[in-house]
Amino acid sequence: MVESLVSDILFGFTGLISIINPFGGAFVFLDRTASLTLDERNALARKIAINAACVLLVAFFIGTPILHFFGISMEALRIGGGLALAVGGWQMLNAPDTPAVEQTGVKRVDAENAMSRAFFPLTVPLTTGPGSIATAIALSANRTHKLSAFVMSSIASIAITLAVAVAVYLIYSRATVLARYLGVEGTKVALRVSAFLLLCIGVQIILTGLSEFLIPIATMPPAAR
Repeated sequence: MVESLVSDILFGFTGLISIINPFGGAFVFLDRTASLTLDERNALARKIAINAACVLLVAFFIGTPILHFFGISMEALRIGGGLALAVGGWQMLNAPDTPAVEQTGVKRVDAENAMSRAFFPLTVPLTTGPGSIATAIALSANRTHKLSAFVMSSIASIAITLAVAVAVYLIYSRATVLARYLGVEGTKVALRVSAFLLLCIGVQIILTGLSEFLIPIATMPPAAR
């Protein structure tokens, strides 16, 4: 039973951390918080990690009932969240390279405004987007009502959530260190690559949602005359 629990934790953590991709998100986070001090950025990273943990716990334990309650399908979740990611990636990809004070149309936020944006868009959809939410729901979809199995599954879900939150905080709070090693030009390149990947991930999530919606329609038998 312990081996199965460890296997479930490793499988869930690997799947979620690969979708969240905190290393790519760290450069997006750094760009959005360029006007903050190191302490303010660390506090914001901690807030995002806590928010991400809350989102994943909700997805693990009551994600499916919430979607059913509001009549939201998984396809709609993917399409809407993918669109939000794609738009954010496109805006970053086309942002000028001039310093923040010279940028037109790009508003840098202070610490208070940054904290107000900790949940949206820095946590959702940047960190825990539709892909990670859907993955968390899928990981817990087969949870049985048998007490022992439910307890083990719940322990695995909590452990996965805590591990992901710690990883997000450690990487986001050290975004400046990553940028320092890469240098100015390397950070610009990494930011553009992250923006492009964010755009591609958003488009892929949209395509997945559209395919899941359209394939059942295309494969429906013709109506009898």
